[in-house]
Amino acid sequence: MLNPNLEAIELNKDEYQRYSRHIILPEVGLEGQKRLKAASVLCIGSGGLGSPLLLYLAAAGIGRIGLVDFDIVDSSNLQRQIIHSESWVGKPKIESAKDRIHSINPHCQVDLYETAISSENALDILAPYDVVVDGTDNFPTRYLTNDACVLLDKPNVYGSIFRFEGQATVFNYQGGPNYRDLYPEPPPPGMVPSCAEGGVLGVLCGIIGTIQATEAIKIILGAENTLSGRLLLYNAWDMKFRELKLRPNPERPVIEKLIDYQEFCGIPQAAAAAAAENAIAEMSVQDLKQLMDSGKDDYVLLDVRNPNEYDIAKIDGSVLIPLSELEDGSGIAKVKELVNGHRLIAHCKLGGRSAKALNILKEAGIEGTNVKGGIAAWSQEIDSSIPQY
Repeated sequence: MLNPNLEAIELNKDEYQRYSRHIILPEVGLEGQKRLKAASVLCIGSGGLGSPLLLYLAAAGIGRIGLVDFDIVDSSNLQRQIIHSESWVGKPKIESAKDRIHSINPHCQVDLYETAISSENALDILAPYDVVVDGTDNFPTRYLTNDACVLLDKPNVYGSIFRFEGQATVFNYQGGPNYRDLYPEPPPPGMVPSCAEGGVLGVLCGIIGTIQATEAIKIILGAENTLSGRLLLYNAWDMKFRELKLRPNPERPVIEKLIDYQEFCGIPQAAAAAAAENAIAEMSVQDLKQLMDSGKDDYVLLDVRNPNEYDIAKIDGSVLIPLSELEDGSGIAKVKELVNGHRLIAHCKLGGRSAKALNILKEAGIEGTNVKGGIAAWSQEIDSSIPQY
């Protein structure tokens, strides 16, 4: 409802005082504040991006906020997901977010959808809202959100972050481009590491998320100078902004229905191919512990994480050779020298990088066994004194 009946919208005395700094802005005014109160925004995700944008949308006076999330608060979230707090660790994120939103603005209606958004439920969830804000961190959900917004003709405020870099734009607004104009095809599975693997500067989430909140508010106010058609790129380490033009591709396929986005992004196919073509032996952390306790010395435990991760936490007796050295070939000779007739066992943080390392070594004629769950599982199940990160 981007053109609401403003005569039916009233502000009470508390709201006049609460939003006074908005109302005195000529670009907002009383009419604009009423537009914000009449508006509804759906945020998909309450993580790094969702946290700051939800806080500012609530503080700005958005009348109705919908929130889709099915995750729970983990202590590792608190470095960047500022809507959550220590007291909510282990509890649903959407409940934590709702509590925080109402502590900022009790006038805001909050709708909760504690579910994974999918092709089966996306249209029903998105339909009641004026603006959709994408705070997700994976390609299947981004394509799903985009296509649902196109089918429903909803503006889609997009943002993404990784390490020190972020980007933001507005999709599907006033004839502007959509996500498929930026990324016609998804990258191969595993090509882009997650924040859990690659890391992210916490304050970067605040900057990009706040930009998303700004764009959502501008759309509701009817501003003409949104990020539609412009991709804003930000590098926090260099403290530089860049802007790229983004235009609709006249040859892009017409979106007619929602599809299987896991399949579209090649995730099942990649998993099947990896299992069939690059099968490697696996062992549990319990198996590794039993081997270490046996006193045998006929094995080498290889850690393929980055040196800074090794400084945080390590398994006693492990040898560090980062995956990057295996990828560029410089570390293969080191592994051959280490193995020298011994059994090779490899691990990383979660198991993905070590599997990749073992496939590289397999091509070089070195067979090995992967530790399922990596050092994270070792910390959770074997040695709780090892820090989790």
